[in-house]
Parts: sequence; structure tokens; C-alpha cells
Amino acid sequence: MYEGALQELIDEFGRLPGIGPKSAQRIAFHIMEADADEMTRLADAIRAVKDKVHLCSQCFNVSEQELCGICRDDRRDGSVLCVVEESQDVLAIERTRAFTGKYHVLGGSINPIAGIGPEQLHIRELLTRLQDETIQEVILATDPNLEGEATATYLGRMLGATGIRVTRLASGLPVGGDLEYADEVTLGRAFEGRRLLSGT
Repeated sequence: MYEGALQELIDEFGRLPGIGPKSAQRIAFHIMEADADEMTRLADAIRAVKDKVHLCSQCFNVSEQELCGICRDDRRDGSVLCVVEESQDVLAIERTRAFTGKYHVLGGSINPIAGIGPEQLHIRELLTRLQDETIQEVILATDPNLEGEATATYLGRMLGATGIRVTRLASGLPVGGDLEYADEVTLGRAFEGRRLLSGT
């Protein structure tokens, strides 16, 4: 244990996701030993994020304006809506350049153990958006884990009554993976999502 400000800084870094005690200590010492101007820029960047960045009023992606860049882009296909858990998922999908529609960020997934139910997510706002008759397909792109599957199942049942086409991202074996290391759920999904190469 260190004294005063240094220990407080270590403790604060230790509260961040993915940073353990040793990493928190290394970062704190780096900050202490780094150039003062460089660390002032870091502090200013943190303050700017807290002051300027908020959630898009339509899709709940991060934005510095009322609407994010994707929602403002008239070239995007407004008939297809991709539902994701977090803003980071939007970036991951955008990097593929395979999707040209719009997004809806739920703000998490259904997780009863953590006390997160449908009411804590942006599901009500999703239903409001679906009243726009231009939306013809909703792609559920939640994570392929227990919470993501529960969320997709819940949304699939709820959206089934809307008459809108509801699809789920395919999942299965990763490229470069070995069958022997695949878990049962992943391998099962790969069989369900198999595609025809020849024949009828």
C-alpha cells in the first residue's frame, strides 16, 4: 500500500474493467513518471469525453451531436435495423463493411443475476422505432453467449407479432479454428447454419 494520492490513483484504476491490481499500479506509476504536459492532455481528453459525448437520441450509439453520424447519413438503408448490445458492437460491424443499414443499441443484455431485465434496456425505444413502416427487417446481433441468446430470444418473441422480418446473425466455427476445440453450442450452431455447396 502506498500513501495518499498515488494509492488513490491506483485504487481508481483498479475499478476500471479489465484492469487488475498490478496493471493499475503500473499505469499509476507511468502517470507519475510521465511528462506533465502529456498527462494534462490525457486528463483533458477524459474531461472532454465526459462533457461532450452522450447517447444518440435515436439509436443510443455514442455521439457528440443529437443524432450520431450513422443516423444522420441518408445513404444508409433505413429499411434494415441491426440491434446490438453495446456501442462497441457497432464499430465491430462497421469494420466489416458488410452492413449498410442502421442500428439500435440496447445498452446491454438481459441478465437476471446482475439485475438487468428488459426494462433496463432500450427495448421500449426499439418498439417505438419499429412503428416506422419503412423498417422491413430487424437483425438481432447480440453476443452468442447465455445473456445474448436470452436477449435475442426475448426480442424474437416480442417482435414476432409486428409482422417485420426478424433474423439472427449466424454463428458457428471461426475461420482458422479446429473442430476439437469448439464447444458444443458453437458446433451445434455450425451444423444448424450449414449451407449448400452442391446438389439439391
